[in-house]
Amino acid sequence: MNDELLLEVKGVTKRFGGFTALESVDLVVRPGERLGLIGPNGSGKSTLVNCVCGALRNEEGVIRFEGRDIGAQPTHRRTRLGLARSFQIPKPFVSMSVLDNLRIPLLYAARQHEKLATDRIADEAMHILRRVGLADKAQARSGGLTMVDMRKLELARAMAAKPKLLISDEAMAGLSASEVDDILALLSQLKQQGVAVIMIEHVMRVVMKFSERVAVLVAGRKIADGDPQAIVANPDVVRAYLGE
Repeated sequence: MNDELLLEVKGVTKRFGGFTALESVDLVVRPGERLGLIGPNGSGKSTLVNCVCGALRNEEGVIRFEGRDIGAQPTHRRTRLGLARSFQIPKPFVSMSVLDNLRIPLLYAARQHEKLATDRIADEAMHILRRVGLADKAQARSGGLTMVDMRKLELARAMAAKPKLLISDEAMAGLSASEVDDILALLSQLKQQGVAVIMIEHVMRVVMKFSERVAVLVAGRKIADGDPQAIVANPDVVRAYLGE
């Protein structure tokens, strides 16, 4: 066990009937690290994330967070330990205001020592909304937001849980170049706060700009892990994306 590791995934295997979605996958994330997780569609990225977050249970292997085996922990307990996730398809409470969408994680999902007194919840929610550029829409109904603002709200909700590790699942899919830069800037800010980020993304420009390290999954196996420039020049990675 390495005390410097925030997340340690060791030998994780996940099967769906006779199909092996993940096979003996190892992955580590250190405190404050920015990791890009890439791979072709169907490579197992979402399955791995679901195992880490608790939405799926792996049949083999161990998942540790800050040295603690979390394999038996439900999703909400993993969140309270400091493991948060934003989804590719934002899932706000559409009938609630943007501000109220942040009250929920601040009240129920934040780590125990980060919990605020009830009278401070609204102030903290507004602080987060200012950081993501949504303060002027605090009272707007979240279901009426544009796609980029939905993505910002999704990240804000994850940030409200006060995570030590945030998993960003294709937060930039379908956005324009300027909108992508807005989301990238938000994720980059988390480094300054000591929050580690796993970025799952198909926009390689963004992955290369953001990541300190890149891991590659293909057909449920990790085939590469290391410096971004070395990864994109790796023949196995090129073959996985472009073919022979």
